[in-house]
Amino acid sequence: MRDLMGMMGKVKEMQEKMGALQEEIAALEVEGTAGGGLVTVRLNGKGVMLGLKVDPSLFREEEIEVLEDLIMAAHNDAKAKAEAEMQKKTQDLTAGLPIPPGMKLPF
Repeated sequence: MRDLMGMMGKVKEMQEKMGALQEEIAALEVEGTAGGGLVTVRLNGKGVMLGLKVDPSLFREEEIEVLEDLIMAAHNDAKAKAEAEMQKKTQDLTAGLPIPPGMKLPF
């Protein structure tokens, strides 16, 4: 019974830490680039685009398709960085807890 109480205490503690982690992730800002820095995208930890910068040299009619591709690439780069940071923070938080393999957090 003592182990169960200890485990329940750890679960409560983890829930509190997960809440703080979710707030931290929401406030996280990452930047992705494409085209050697010609396009830069800023995202928050939830994947919402906060900013977009495009080098003026790309504003030519014949370059529109290239610009569209670079914007998508920069967005994907920033999103991948945000997801990697979230995964790292989650792993740090749950280190040492008996969580079954493959269980994804946050719930």
